[in-house]
Amino acid sequence: MADTKLYDVLGVGRNASDLEIKKAYRKLAKEFHPDKNPEAGDKFKEISFAYEVLSDPKKRSVYDKYGLKGMQEVGHDGPTFAPDDLFSHLFGGGLFGMGMGGMRSRRPHRGEDMIHSLKVTLEDLYNGKTAKLQLSKNVICTVCDGKGGRTGASYTCRTCRGSGIKVTYRQLGPGMSQQLQSRCPDCGGEGEVINEKDRCSVCRGKKVVNETKILEVHVDKGMRENQKIYFRGEGDQQPDVEPGDVIIVLHQKPHEKFQRSGDDLLMTHSISLTEALCGFCMTLKHLDGRDLLIKHPMGQVVKPGDVKGIEGEGMPHHRNPFEKGNLYIKFDVTFPENHFANEITLKELEMLLPARPTFNMPKGEQVEEVDLHEFDPNDRSAGGSGRQEAYASDDDDHPGPAGVQCAHQ
Repeated sequence: MADTKLYDVLGVGRNASDLEIKKAYRKLAKEFHPDKNPEAGDKFKEISFAYEVLSDPKKRSVYDKYGLKGMQEVGHDGPTFAPDDLFSHLFGGGLFGMGMGGMRSRRPHRGEDMIHSLKVTLEDLYNGKTAKLQLSKNVICTVCDGKGGRTGASYTCRTCRGSGIKVTYRQLGPGMSQQLQSRCPDCGGEGEVINEKDRCSVCRGKKVVNETKILEVHVDKGMRENQKIYFRGEGDQQPDVEPGDVIIVLHQKPHEKFQRSGDDLLMTHSISLTEALCGFCMTLKHLDGRDLLIKHPMGQVVKPGDVKGIEGEGMPHHRNPFEKGNLYIKFDVTFPENHFANEITLKELEMLLPARPTFNMPKGEQVEEVDLHEFDPNDRSAGGSGRQEAYASDDDDHPGPAGVQCAHQ
């Protein structure tokens, strides 16, 4: 049988138009408004709730299809809001189906999660690590068993009538008002009050006490930046509430040698020009303390920017640490300083190196010989007045800035 409770509250039929629903609400709102009839607070809430649902096409469609109970229980094929969200948003609890005598507390069914950051090194992620984390959290007072005082000492808050919510109304216009909700200041949102003399001597009526706990955090081999480690149910405790989780988020410190890319490791290494041309041998200290002896044979030239790989020397795969990624090394080649050898030695070196490319010397009056100089991109003066002076007009009888005459060959 179709649920018609909300239509009955407004005194309209299921096929009522939006205008008819609005007129019915305005008429009843005037009659039962708390400013005119303080004893009709619950009735006014019924009217407001009914109008809230039936004036919204989407909510009305869901209600027509599923009814009040279905609006809270239906899954993904029904309303998009979570169970009981609409009712809790308006009144701090399901208004219908529980009677109008009082509203239940808005206490959540599950506490909030506690998130902590744990800084780790790349060595920690490579080798695995167990860290100890000192955690401060609330636990239920064992002296009063979470009651806040002696048995029977608590009573329902008179201000919010046990809902934990203080409801106020703001007049928007003739027959129209806005309902505002806030945490009850007298009970702190608990819905109940304990006299000072009856409060627990340990928790002082708060029902929980602060406690320090040490958690052992196991960082597995191959874990990554921002990966989370969960401690289920280790969050703050509250009476009648399921504790949330403690979530540890890993944050990797920068490494001076290696960079990580997935399960691969990347690094940059500088070699001399002699090593680049004639081969080299190098030792690399790995993240687990091993010394890797790396050899590159003679005859295989390493050019600046070349990348070489070592298979299986990257990061361990998470949950499968015997499998590893690769290690990639990018090579920078350091060239010797100017005039590192005399002219005779350079001639001998030239004989050993590949021959120069052939070059045909141009001839004629249009050929001009220039010199190469060191270039500093931060020195703006080099491209300014000096350039203008070098290209002085033909009418200038004076030579260039240094009086240098270009030699023609």
